[in-house]
Amino acid sequence: MTDLDTLADALADRYRLDRQLGQGGMATVYLAHDRKHGREVAIKVLRADVAESLARERFLREIQLAARLSHPHILPLYDSGEANGVLYFVMPVMKGQTLRERMAADAPISIEEAVRITTEVADALDYAHRHDIVHRDIKPENILLHEGHAVVADFGIGKALLAASADNTTVTQVGVLVGTPAYLSPEQAAGDVLDGRSDLFSLGCVLYEMLTGEVAFSAASTPAVIAKRFFYSPPSVKLARADVPDAIDATTARMLQRSPEDRFASGAKVVAALRATPTGLPVATPANGARHERSIAVLPFVNLSADPDNEFFSDGLPRNSSPISRA
Repeated sequence: MTDLDTLADALADRYRLDRQLGQGGMATVYLAHDRKHGREVAIKVLRADVAESLARERFLREIQLAARLSHPHILPLYDSGEANGVLYFVMPVMKGQTLRERMAADAPISIEEAVRITTEVADALDYAHRHDIVHRDIKPENILLHEGHAVVADFGIGKALLAASADNTTVTQVGVLVGTPAYLSPEQAAGDVLDGRSDLFSLGCVLYEMLTGEVAFSAASTPAVIAKRFFYSPPSVKLARADVPDAIDATTARMLQRSPEDRFASGAKVVAALRATPTGLPVATPANGARHERSIAVLPFVNLSADPDNEFFSDGLPRNSSPISRA
């Protein structure tokens, strides 16, 4: 019996597995039909060897905490659990595009759109941080665009993996680092204790890329990319794009400060700074808790050790693949 058959049999009373959407180093994503609610869902299944390295109860407990997040700009978590030894979690499926796809089609994007997307993501981060959840992997692939608004995927998954691996001596010795090299904060790259300001650094990298069309930190190798943030400051966005207002340039630079103490203290502070910036169009007001109907796909995230020899813990789809179903 294949892994898919095993999973399908274990979940048959709740979900009908249709097909694989994508596979990465850590997990496989399947399109499925939720029998009870009559809707399509995305089921992400941890690879067997990865699941075996985790403290399962701790992982599922942390996932349950993430499921409590309720915010218009956060992708909801429908379900999670263990079935026939398989760890899985269930999220919506989206007909749309990621911010990465949006930038690939038209980069750099307009200043107004970049500010609006950043404001909405910062608002989501502020909410999550106030609930003691740091995302740890903010990047264009994890920002979904639906009906003109940003929705952040994979909230709480990084924390669950780290919490579960901390209970396992083998994984702890490896020093697993959740994140993507180009968007890691210096403290995350160093393996230090994180707070919400780490996510704001990552969001600053995303804002920089939206405005300039260039990655803030790039180099020939993964170790070089990670090391660069300890000594290099990206040039002003105005050097690449003269029409960027000074205030937005300053906000971006502050988000990219190496020391957390020199960044904004919260996502709410980022929202306030961007809302005060004249860009020609109004910036979206922070969400008030109303949830709009949407159908969004879970996107993969990446887990890397700071040691390139330990780059075994990766979850993602091939670069030419996308789990987002097209209308």
